[in-house]
Amino acid sequence: MRGQTLTEKILSRASGKTVTPGDIVEVSVDLIGFHDLTGFHIIEVLEGVGYNFLPNPERLVIGFDHLVPPPDVRSAEIQRSIRNFASRSKVLRFHDIGDGILHQILLERYVLPGQVVVGADSHTSTAGALGAFAQGMGATDVAATIITGKTWVSVPQPFKVVLKGFLKEWVTGKDVALEILREFKADYFNGMSVEFYVENAGSLPMDYRATIANMGIEFNADSVIFIPDEETNNFLVRERGYGYEGVLPDMDAEYVDEYVLDLRDVDLLLAAPYSVDNVKSVAEVGGLDVDMVFIGSCTNGRLSDLEIAAKIMKGRKVRTRCVVIPASRKVFNRALELGYIQTLVDAGCVVTFGTCGPCIGGHFGVAGPNEVVVSTSNRNFKGRMGSPDSKTYLSGPSVAAASAVMGKIAGPGDLQ
Repeated sequence: MRGQTLTEKILSRASGKTVTPGDIVEVSVDLIGFHDLTGFHIIEVLEGVGYNFLPNPERLVIGFDHLVPPPDVRSAEIQRSIRNFASRSKVLRFHDIGDGILHQILLERYVLPGQVVVGADSHTSTAGALGAFAQGMGATDVAATIITGKTWVSVPQPFKVVLKGFLKEWVTGKDVALEILREFKADYFNGMSVEFYVENAGSLPMDYRATIANMGIEFNADSVIFIPDEETNNFLVRERGYGYEGVLPDMDAEYVDEYVLDLRDVDLLLAAPYSVDNVKSVAEVGGLDVDMVFIGSCTNGRLSDLEIAAKIMKGRKVRTRCVVIPASRKVFNRALELGYIQTLVDAGCVVTFGTCGPCIGGHFGVAGPNEVVVSTSNRNFKGRMGSPDSKTYLSGPSVAAASAVMGKIAGPGDLQ
């Protein structure tokens, strides 16, 4: 019998039978997540079919993050409705405004290697950083999963990515994700599960893995999953107080193809408007005046991102609007303890926490007409961050912070 990939092993366990790519199977789900923007629709579906009792409320994680704090009456009404639902349904894993972005909360507190995780948001793929099979779904599918504890999955074709070597100074997981998008474009991995093998566990911290997994939907992959290793275990010990070995692929697992990326070859990159795979080097777009910089989101609002931004901004002042949003209360508090928040505030940044904010064109920094934005978020489609006439360049924290200091697109090496 052929060896199984990590994805196949997880789905075999969850379905109770051996699976192969192309199979359509029903799987038991370990974790289900939704936020304020999608939660209202899910509750409508549940109430529409007369379902007022949740059989497994411990599987459900609810987090307010998209419209936080509520910027209008409608948002406040939606959040009140979800609070009431969580209370009467005895959902203990409920996170109100300020706790953080749902995907970061799932990483910090709940996801384990080998689990099946679904959520009513496309960036549920972030959980793949910990070795879980994670997919985003629509509200109706999530509602059905809440009721039954199961969902159907088409077993994806497996693709192997090997990351070897070590990253250069200032280069991060975001640059790795953009390098892969430059190489393969945004539609190549459709129908595939991209499994990442990191040759040197310490070469790619969990924060960087989370960024890459988060961008999995930008790869158009069915799922992105990192093979658990020493870094995975260290993260769980640090964040949860316990280790976890998880499931590993067989040594003779078969993949449709393999891509080896030497991390030493990855440079600082940006995705230019209006596509995530319109990837450019800093040299190609450097010098372009910038109206706003956003450092945050479920992609790059983690502690390492704030550390990099603080290092670059220390003793300097930003020359354009710069909004910084740590991805969770835990990240914010740790950054506060380490002095990063004070450094960013002293540099002239506006700092808040616990919201998606400008990433979705919500609030806390919506882009105006013809404005140029450098953002550490995950999408730069037309109108994504505000005006359809604005232009968003996606980057990692190094380029974003340097661009804020310079007032134009720049890398850390351009600073005086």
